[in-house]
Amino acid sequence: MSLAFEPVELPNGVVLKNRICKAAMEENLADIDHFLAPSHELIELYRAWGKGGSALVLTGHVMIDPRALGSPGALCLCDDLVDSDPAYLDRFRQMIDACKEGGAEIWLQINHPGRQTPKALGQVAKGPSAVAVDIGRLSRVMFDKPVEMTEEDIQVVIRRFARTAALAEELGAGGIEVHAAHGYLLSAFASPIANKRTDRWGGSLENRTRLLFEVVKAIKREVKSPKFGVGVKINSADFQRGGFEEQDALQVIKTLNTLGVDFIEVSGGSYESPAMRGINLSTRSAQREAYFLDFAEKAAALSTVPIMCTGGIVRRETLDQVVASGKTIAGIATAIGIMPDLPNRLERGEDPAPRLKYTTSWVLSGSVLASATTRQVNYSMERIGRGKEPCPGVWPAWALLMDQVAGLGQASKYKKVVVKYLDERDGRAVKRGKKEE
Repeated sequence: MSLAFEPVELPNGVVLKNRICKAAMEENLADIDHFLAPSHELIELYRAWGKGGSALVLTGHVMIDPRALGSPGALCLCDDLVDSDPAYLDRFRQMIDACKEGGAEIWLQINHPGRQTPKALGQVAKGPSAVAVDIGRLSRVMFDKPVEMTEEDIQVVIRRFARTAALAEELGAGGIEVHAAHGYLLSAFASPIANKRTDRWGGSLENRTRLLFEVVKAIKREVKSPKFGVGVKINSADFQRGGFEEQDALQVIKTLNTLGVDFIEVSGGSYESPAMRGINLSTRSAQREAYFLDFAEKAAALSTVPIMCTGGIVRRETLDQVVASGKTIAGIATAIGIMPDLPNRLERGEDPAPRLKYTTSWVLSGSVLASATTRQVNYSMERIGRGKEPCPGVWPAWALLMDQVAGLGQASKYKKVVVKYLDERDGRAVKRGKKEE
C-alpha cells in the first residue's frame, strides 16, 4: 500500500486514517440571511467531502470578524453573531457533523483578511500599515487603502482568533487552522512590503511574526481539550522582491515547533503574486504539480511536527512524492474540489487526475487569472452542494463573470442583513452605556 494511505499520528494524539487533507478553498457559500452561517448547499458539500476519503478536511476560511470578510459569501463564526439567529450555531454544527459522518476529521480554517478586505463590502480595511494592495489597474476598484492598526486593534484581533477557535471546539470541530498565508492579515504583518511599522509589531522578523505567535498562544490558552488541534498555514515566500522569503519561513517553522502546533501547512503568494495558483513561480515549479514541494522537503527536515504541502497535486505519482519522507501530509484542493471522492479512487488504485478543462492564460493574467480559476472550482462546488455533478469544463471567464454578478448581490445583502444587525446592536449597546452613566 502507498504510504499516502498509512495512518499518521498528530502531536495532539489524533490519528489520521491517511495522509490526505482536503485543503482549504474559498467556497463563498455562506447563507447571508442566516448571518454568514453555512448554507444548505455548503452543508451538503461537506457531507460529500467527508465521505470522499480525505482523512482531514479543512474548511474554506471562516472569518473571525463580521466587519472584515474575505468575500461577501464567506462564513463568519464569532461572538458578535451568536445571538443573531436561533439557527446560526446549529448551521455550523450541522456542517461539522455532516463531514464527520463520513469518517473525516474536520478543522475550521480561521482568518482575518486585513488589507485584502473587498471594497464592495463598504467596511474599513485594516492592516499592519497604510500600504494598499497592488494588483495593477484593478487595485482601486477592488481594495481601499488600509488603515494602520492600533495596539487596541491588534489585541482585539488576538482575542477574536481565540474566541472563534473556542466556538469551533464547542461545536464539535476537531481543530482549527490559523491562516497566516496569501497576504491576509497575519501574512501581511509578516511581510516587509506590507508592514512598515516601527513598534514591537514591525521591523525585525521577530517583530513582524509576533502577531502570529501571539494568536497561536491565545488559542492554546482559550480551548479546553489538549486534543483540540491547532494547525498553521504560512507562506513559503511572498514571491515578491523585498517580501517574506524562504529563510524567514524556515525560521517561523522553528518557532512554531515550540508552540505546540499539530501541523504546519506551506503554500505561497498573495493577491499581488498568486503563487498558490502556479502563477509567478519558477518555470520548474509552475510546470509540475506540488508547487511547493522543494520547500516542504526543507521544512520537513527541520520540523518536529508534520508539514503539509499544498498546491497543484493531481496525480497519484505526485501524491506519493509528497508523502515520501513520512513527515509530510498532502494537501489537495482543486482536484478534490471538482472530484470529492478522489482519495477513495486513489486508494482503489485509480488515477483519474482531475483537472479544470479550460484555461484562458492567453487572455487573462496574474491576479485576474487566479481569480477566474478559483471561480471555476467554485462553480463545481456549488453544483455538488445542490446534488449535481461537478462541471470542470466551465469557461473560466464565464465563471468569473457569473461570480462578479452574484457577488454584487451578496455584498448588497450583507449590508442589508449583517451590517444592519451589527449597527443596531452597537446602537443599543451605546444607549445602554449612556443610561448606566
